This record gives sequence, C-alpha cells and structure tokens, in this order.
Amino acid sequence: MLRSMNSAISGMQAFQTDLDVVGNNIANVNTIGFKSQSVNFSDIMSQTLAGGNAGSTTVGGTNPEQVGLGVQVADTEMDTSQGPDETTGNATDVAIQGTGYFVIQNAAGTEKYLTRAGDFSVDSAGNLVLPDGNLAMGYYATTSGTSSGNLEPINLQSFVNAATTGSYSTPATPYNIGNVTIGDDGSINVTYGNGSTSTTKTVGYLALASVPNPAGLNKVGDNLFSYQSVAAGTPTVSTPGTGVMGTLASGELEQSNVDLSQQFAEMIVAQNAYVANTHMIGTDNTILQALVNMKNS
Repeated sequence: MLRSMNSAISGMQAFQTDLDVVGNNIANVNTIGFKSQSVNFSDIMSQTLAGGNAGSTTVGGTNPEQVGLGVQVADTEMDTSQGPDETTGNATDVAIQGTGYFVIQNAAGTEKYLTRAGDFSVDSAGNLVLPDGNLAMGYYATTSGTSSGNLEPINLQSFVNAATTGSYSTPATPYNIGNVTIGDDGSINVTYGNGSTSTTKTVGYLALASVPNPAGLNKVGDNLFSYQSVAAGTPTVSTPGTGVMGTLASGELEQSNVDLSQQFAEMIVAQNAYVANTHMIGTDNTILQALVNMKNS
C-alpha cells in the first residue's frame, strides 16, 4: 500500500482529535473555572531509504534519504492561565486572584479534589458546598480568630463552635447562622446567635492548594481536578495570601479562559487539514485504480 495513504489516515485521526478538543473548548466557553486545552503534534518515525555519509577532502557528503510515515498526537496541553472574573454580588462566590486551587471533599468523605470554581453556597446543614454537593475544605479558627492548622470540611456549625468554645464539634444546640462573608485572605466571617445575642466573628479560613505542574492535573468532571496526580506533583495546602498562594475576591467568579477567536481559527486550520488529508487518500485511490486498470490496457 502507498505510504502516503497511511500518512493521510494518521493525519485525519490527528486532526479529528484536534477538532474534538476545539469542540470541547467551545462547549465550555461559559463553564465556571474551565481551563481550555490545545493539541500538540509530533511526526511518526521516518523510514530510512538511504543513510547519510560524511564528506571528506575529496568526496562530498550525502544527507540521509528518509520518508515520513505520518503524524500523531504528542499531547493535549492545558492552559492554566486565569480566566476573567464576573461580578455576581453573592457573598459566598469567590474567585482566586493568582495561584491556587480550592480544596474539595466529596460528600462521602472518601476523595479530595481541586477546583478553580468558587460558586459556593451554604446548605441546610451549614456546609459550604459546590452546586454538586461536594464540600469546600478549610481550617477552623481558634477562639482568638487565628487558623487552627487543621484541614476539615467546612461546616459552619462546627466552625462557629470551635471559634466560640474551642471545641471543634457539632454543638448540642445549633447556632442561628446569619450573614456569611469571605475575606481576601480566605477568612470566613459569620454573624451568628445562640439565644438573644448575635456575634460576628472569623470562624475559619478557606484552604488553597498549589501543585508544581498545574498543567499536569487530571480533569475528572464537574469542574474538578484529581487531588493527587503523578504529572502535577504533590499539592501544598495553605491559606490564601501565604507563600505563592493567591488571594480571594468575594462576590466574583472566575469564568472560562477559552478564547473564542483562537478556537475558531484553530477549527478552520484543523478542518482544512482534515479535508486535505482526505484529498490525499483520494489521490492514492486514483493511483491504485490506474495500476489495476493497467491489466486491461
């Protein structure tokens, strides 16, 4: 079979993957915290028809004679740059300004994840949760308002109890939780009452995590990344504004970083490259038909 036919088939497969990635990017143009991807290609091994020779003072050298055997997808690269922020006015919506990912735990308490999506809300049990019910994680505060250093799923009842009594536990009598705000340092400030009085106090801090190679994170759906990833490295968890961690903007949400103009341009290139490869197969088919017809000529 003609080598060019196999090369064209590999080209169609590679650019189909490119179109798949572009289509997913465009579909997620309004997904909170979404990170776009791009496809990188590499050539498949080349067949050497003749080796190269070194030159001398009397004889000129020759270059190797090689024919490439097609293209393959080298990798899909994630763009981890920050997306634009959108003002929502919701006090529990937060956007990370700079480096970091929110630390999330599933409802069963068996898995942890990372995310850039900060569309949190408080459920009926006092948990700070994402729309899918997964819980935000953070550090409950001591009675002096400083971080305890103990990473836990954020339950406002338990966090208020720890900040008030020094005991991280579910209170016997639930507190009446009022306003909840989140500061740029991740501080969770709650107005609460237990009887006839009300108090506003810092009861905990949202946690952020950073990894050595953010582009190596594995997407697992629902705007989440795997907490542990060999390619990304081991997460370092801290509070916003400490070390390399970014700060938080309350009442804001980070939007998708998909650039539609760039995606449309890539779609045009991938579409035309795909069509060009189909034409190559058509040309090969014409050549093969000519060879078959030689018998009758």
